[in-house]
Amino acid sequence: MRLIALSGSLRARSSNGAVLRSALGFWDGPAATADIGALPHFNPDLDGEDATPPAPVAALRKAVAAADALLLVSPEYAHGVPGVLKNALDWLVSSGECVHKPVAVLTASPFPTGGDHANAQLRETLRMMTGEVVTAACREIPAIGPKIDAAAERVTDEPTLADLVTAMAHLAAAVTVPSTPDPA
Repeated sequence: MRLIALSGSLRARSSNGAVLRSALGFWDGPAATADIGALPHFNPDLDGEDATPPAPVAALRKAVAAADALLLVSPEYAHGVPGVLKNALDWLVSSGECVHKPVAVLTASPFPTGGDHANAQLRETLRMMTGEVVTAACREIPAIGPKIDAAAERVTDEPTLADLVTAMAHLAAAVTVPSTPDPA
């Protein structure tokens, strides 16, 4: 099962980066994080019927298309989705790579809300894109600061780690990988 992750934070050593790295450690299969920071601003004129998408857009679409599941990990800015992540999703809206793909949304915040506004907005956007939002795999992680080891850039809080294990197991369970025909 191949997983592609998108991070809503481009900050080096971000707490959401620590959540992402920790969650990927619980995925049983190949996993990668897409480089969404290299994407140009979404412009429908660059994405028309006869247009060739910019190289970073083509790379993102190829990575998402090849994945069996999608993981979005994001902070919340001004009660919303960070622009870089919304931009990445805008590039995926009309191309179809997210259609019926199992997806989980993890948000983490230093505040008690856990990034609930961004989490809800991301789920709604993904549903509109016909992604299969796996509700049991989505999490809002409050008061993230003391739950991570900044030097190791990983979550160290045991209850949060256990919750990430559960979330990733739910995402994996939602993946339906085509079976290989029996050669007998």
